[in-house]
Amino acid sequence: MPATGRTGAFISGPAGHRPEGASREGDRRPGTGASDGEPGHVAPPEAPPALDFESAAPDLARALIGAMLLVDGVGGRIVETEAYEREDPASHSHRGRTRRNAAMFGRPGDVYVYRSYGLHWCLNIVCRTAGHGAAVLIRALEPLAGLDAMRERRRLGDLRLLCAGPGRVGQALGISSVHDGLRVDAPPFELRAASGRLPISCGPRIGISKAIEHPWRFGLAGSPFLSRPFR
Repeated sequence: MPATGRTGAFISGPAGHRPEGASREGDRRPGTGASDGEPGHVAPPEAPPALDFESAAPDLARALIGAMLLVDGVGGRIVETEAYEREDPASHSHRGRTRRNAAMFGRPGDVYVYRSYGLHWCLNIVCRTAGHGAAVLIRALEPLAGLDAMRERRRLGDLRLLCAGPGRVGQALGISSVHDGLRVDAPPFELRAASGRLPISCGPRIGISKAIEHPWRFGLAGSPFLSRPFR
């Protein structure tokens, strides 16, 4: 399917067709699916699923762990994500579409960029269906490509701090408003699904005051590149 990349393959093309009658992870009600876990839970290593932008945000957030993300050749392995759904009061889309959050209501696989506290550009990947308003925030990367460019943009040399946090990810990758609404499966972006068996942690999201009970933050267990350890 054009919108779904198999593990280890580059994702390309627009959101694609799903065979009639086929089941879909995104058909589950957000907050009740298999991606929900006990806070702090570490799932046993398992083969990562292929990336499906039409899946629910928690499912895509989990599937993105271990994926390679590059912008103009600069980036690394995704080690931390957070899921946000339309029904979620902590989500930008909860109160409906506005000029600022319009890209979050775009096609699955579109990029949604917003500015946090007027300072930091944050990168999200839109999911589910066009008009729904769900996305996955990229919280942290393990830097692997374009390290010199990252260090210059971030003005520091500590590898562990280059992309440890959504604002740092945005700065290290050179993200800005010009990327809002672009495709994550087309230049200047490159996205490669994870390969191998990965232990994944989950827990409450960071820096929110609503819907804190949802364990919709996912991370590569034991990674030194997380924005914050899982408890």
